[in-house]
Amino acid sequence: VVKEKNRMGECPVWEERENALVYVDINSQKVCRWSPLTNEVQSVPVDARVGSVALRQCGGYVIALGTRFAFLDWDTQVVTTILELEQDKPNNRFNDGKVDPKGRFFAGTMAEETAPGVRARRQGALYTLFPDHSVIKQLDQVDISNGLDWSLDHRTFFHIDSLAYAVHAFSYDEHTGKIACPKLLYRLEKEEQMPDGMCTDAEGKLWVACIDGGRVIRIDPETGKRIQTVRLPASRITSCCFGGKDYSEMYVTSAYDGLDETTLAKEPQAGEIFKITGLGVKGIPQAFYAA
Repeated sequence: VVKEKNRMGECPVWEERENALVYVDINSQKVCRWSPLTNEVQSVPVDARVGSVALRQCGGYVIALGTRFAFLDWDTQVVTTILELEQDKPNNRFNDGKVDPKGRFFAGTMAEETAPGVRARRQGALYTLFPDHSVIKQLDQVDISNGLDWSLDHRTFFHIDSLAYAVHAFSYDEHTGKIACPKLLYRLEKEEQMPDGMCTDAEGKLWVACIDGGRVIRIDPETGKRIQTVRLPASRITSCCFGGKDYSEMYVTSAYDGLDETTLAKEPQAGEIFKITGLGVKGIPQAFYAA
């Protein structure tokens, strides 16, 4: 549905109030918004790689870029820094993020590659930005903090550390925002490759984007089993969310960075954004950052 290619499209969020899909292109350092009505993509450039974007209750967005949390005013294109983190790790940057059921913004970091396929291990962390702008560190020694979401009863937090090739479930305290007691939920099969972004549907099942696996998979967190696979015409599938007027459509982002010329020739749609219909299941609206 979005033909404008992204180097590293990520973190799609459906914004009901704008009837639009908001997402980031990490490597092009921009936050984008696509309207299905006009088919137009608008974008706001930022001064660092931007890992995630989330809706803000009072309008505009909260973003995680470089190693800082910030607000983005869409109309003025002004970015206001809230807090700088990890200033001792110049090679780190924020990656995926999402707002929890109580309006806190969870986002994690990772080390950038220093050469193709080479990165320092266990340099990342997972943070929570509270509505009063205070921050806590939830996890340490993470490789690539990635997809995240919550169970429908708000008792479980799901998180992906991509290089663990697995989805983990944590107990989650809705009142404090704290997570604890990680356990392995699902380990990806070889052909599924590496897990990236993730979302939940209205039945409480998880959808995981498989980067280099060219698919999204649906996992039942009760059984830890994969129950559905949807293949896409691009291999570097990065993230997914539900949207549309009744949240019955799934939007899937992809990337073309990391593909050689031969692969790019075979994948003319690499970097585009896809819409999957007919899944027979709906999603739920995204929470707003409560400040």
